Amino acid sequence: MAYKFVDNYREKGARKKLVELLRSRGIGDEAVLKAIGKVPRHFFFDETFWNQAYKDIAFPIGDGQTISQPYTVAYQSELLHIKKGDKVLEIGTGSGYQTCVLIELGARVVTIERQENIFNRTIQVLPGMGYRPKFYCGDGSKGIAEEAPYDKIIVTAGAPFVPEILLKQLKIGGILVIPVGDEKAQKMVTVIRVSETDFEKIVLDTFRFVPLVGDQAW
Repeated sequence: MAYKFVDNYREKGARKKLVELLRSRGIGDEAVLKAIGKVPRHFFFDETFWNQAYKDIAFPIGDGQTISQPYTVAYQSELLHIKKGDKVLEIGTGSGYQTCVLIELGARVVTIERQENIFNRTIQVLPGMGYRPKFYCGDGSKGIAEEAPYDKIIVTAGAPFVPEILLKQLKIGGILVIPVGDEKAQKMVTVIRVSETDFEKIVLDTFRFVPLVGDQAW
């Protein structure tokens, strides 16, 4: 993991190219593209692999986890329709890259990571970059009830179903974005809380995430 925070013309130029690539792939939300263009993704990589940082690929970060593909981060972020000041629960902090994009979009982020090694690394890296979400270490499949309700919830790991406990933590009008399927592939699902008891579900494109592990998942 990189702790030398160096962001020169080369890296900024690479981000501009990445933004154009994402735009060409159908990401149309300019706020999301601007956020992707601001977050220095190479800071989440060991310096040895900085040449991989602005490719549109996922990349291993240890403990069986990956930093998400930029397209996937942009896709999920776009579905959330973040408004400035939205309280967002992120389940699966991972490297913290998605966290930073959410903060750049104006969200107040509460984020939870199950893997202790990754958690301990991320709580050092993000504040060093100037990003200060509220961090938790624990089972994200159950959400964080004491911080609820949330305007938006994003799950960055593949779940076998939509956990009921997460739906209860959404505000009315709130949005949950979660990949649902088996361990090989998932469909991106958006759930909108219409009322206390009613939810609207939209099933979208196919992705492949690491599994969501926990009491309400695998």
